[in-house]
Amino acid sequence: MMMEMVIVGTISYDDIETPSEKASSVLGGSATHSGLASSFHLRPPPGHSPRIGVVSAVGEDFSTYHQMVLEDAGMNLAGVALREGETSTRSVRFTESMDRSEITNTELNVLEEFIPVLPKAWAAPDVLLCANSKPSMQIEALEQCPDAKINALDTNKIWIEEEFEGLSRAMRMVDVVVLEEEDANAISGEKVLTQSISSIISGESLHGGTAAGPGPRSIIVKRGSSGILAYLPCGTIALPSYPMENPIDPTGHGDTFVGALFSSLVGHDGSLNDAEVMRKAMVHATVTSSYCAEGIGTKGIRSLGRGKYHARADRYRRIVGI
Repeated sequence: MMMEMVIVGTISYDDIETPSEKASSVLGGSATHSGLASSFHLRPPPGHSPRIGVVSAVGEDFSTYHQMVLEDAGMNLAGVALREGETSTRSVRFTESMDRSEITNTELNVLEEFIPVLPKAWAAPDVLLCANSKPSMQIEALEQCPDAKINALDTNKIWIEEEFEGLSRAMRMVDVVVLEEEDANAISGEKVLTQSISSIISGESLHGGTAAGPGPRSIIVKRGSSGILAYLPCGTIALPSYPMENPIDPTGHGDTFVGALFSSLVGHDGSLNDAEVMRKAMVHATVTSSYCAEGIGTKGIRSLGRGKYHARADRYRRIVGI
């Protein structure tokens, strides 16, 4: 069965500590958060097949309940392998201001040597999203989806520090890279964001330099409370973050953003060259990700209703003057 969107990433159990909350063995992971955000925007009508396929691996401890959570949201889990061992785990601690987090422990477990195998029918989605995960997983998925209309990846400083050669290869294979501002500057060695972006797109600051080829043609930079800055073929788009008054748990905020962003591009040919389509997608992504912080783990996005969402989206459009 063909999927309109394929997400490759992690499914994990997270231990989360914020200044006001603490929880253990919470359903998380990049594929989980981005998948739930995507399925909110691409939810199939009752009786229809899922539009989103997820590729990951879980261990023997992964609960039937959590499997049902993902399936009931509208995800096809045919690409999720059940492997001997334990599901990936992660421990996250947030600072008092909630602006920064520290990953105090990560155990990849069944994802350590995982090689994704995509169902053959999933080789030509509208969007292939390689959510934050090992570059080797991303490369395998990209090679198995040669006919995706848009392919994108999200990454972070762990892979920049530990697997930069593989990450550089993956970044050269995609249309869009999404990353944090500090990570863009870490890759380039520059302190000015615009210079960092230029050197990544040219391939100069990636492993092998320009001799190994150019980088991605588009980069979307997550700037925390300062919002989003996107360098696209259609031009540069900047949007502020949504003002959150009492965030509870920002875990998965970035994953939720990319899931909502790229699910909003499904069905739009040539979207990276269309400023209006991209601006609308970024609005959806910013608003959707704001709900991620309103509950521990996935509670915020899982409890989101249409009326509540559209009311906030309208308010955000008024804030930014769209």
